[in-house]
Amino acid sequence: MKVIDISVTIMPGMPVWPGDDAVVLQRRAKIEEGAHANVSFFSASVHTGTHVDAPFHFLPDGYTVESLPLQALVGPVQVVQLTSNVEVIDAAVLGQLNIEPVVERILFKTPNSELWKDPTAPFNTHFVGIDESGAKFLVEHGVRLVGIDYLSISPYKHSKPTHDVLLKAGVVIVEGLNLSEASAGKYTLCCLPLKLKGSDGAPARAVLIEN
Repeated sequence: MKVIDISVTIMPGMPVWPGDDAVVLQRRAKIEEGAHANVSFFSASVHTGTHVDAPFHFLPDGYTVESLPLQALVGPVQVVQLTSNVEVIDAAVLGQLNIEPVVERILFKTPNSELWKDPTAPFNTHFVGIDESGAKFLVEHGVRLVGIDYLSISPYKHSKPTHDVLLKAGVVIVEGLNLSEASAGKYTLCCLPLKLKGSDGAPARAVLIEN
């Protein structure tokens, strides 16, 4: 069995969404300074690195992350690779892709994954995202989970329409994936966000298992 880690390593200096706090990860107790154990402190936005959005992120009456359906977060998935000339994933682009007709989980591998090669690179606003028409296409085709390889499922400064369409339909959104080591094809996905009560999202460890 081959397991591919598609999570971004969380570390100080990594890119975060503009306006979010930078990651803090510090050892507060140190064995070499006389402590009985090493103990670290961690602070970051819940939308840092690889993370899952809950409906409450954009919908005032939406449920929060601890209530996300685990059945959607674990199961068969298709990784679809897009060519470098695709700047936005819209309905026209999706209609031309070789997406399995029964796929319920889909991850989009785009040139975004190359942005993670430098883990401390500044936030890049020119990432590939899904627009409102693409979101509607996915909902109409019965997708339960959709993931992408940068910090938002939607293009920069056009977040609300895409998120609204997906979250209102109960589609689970996974953002901040690193798919550079995953080829297009079918896998089993396991993506488990932290169980944070009342939160609009949570960091997650996501892996693909080759079938």
